[in-house]
Amino acid sequence: MTHQESRPRSGRIELGRRGEDLAASLLRGAGYRILSRNWRAGRYEIDLVASRDGEVVFIEVKTRRPGAQRASESVTTAQRRNIGRAAAAWMRANPRVGRSFRFDLIAVTWPENGGPRVRYIPGAFDAYGP
Repeated sequence: MTHQESRPRSGRIELGRRGEDLAASLLRGAGYRILSRNWRAGRYEIDLVASRDGEVVFIEVKTRRPGAQRASESVTTAQRRNIGRAAAAWMRANPRVGRSFRFDLIAVTWPENGGPRVRYIPGAFDAYGP
């Protein structure tokens, strides 16, 4: 792989990291406590795990440039199942945190020039549903 071929991937990784940082900051500002970031269970990952008012929230963060597929449409059924599996593992690893939980989506659109646009969708999906 040439240096040029690897640049877009590292650009996407950096864009994703910026989106996750922004999402974590917005959640903190809304009174959430961030419990985990990029938590892994084998091959499954959860971008952010937060809590507020005794509820555990598993958050998928999708960061895109304008014109790309809408972030809210990019969480496939398979990804939802995988997030659900990771969430179940997280809950087993942290049994004292709480029993109530939900799955949220934070969609960040970040243009080349200018500030990001954020769409927060609480209860965005069921981990095992369509």
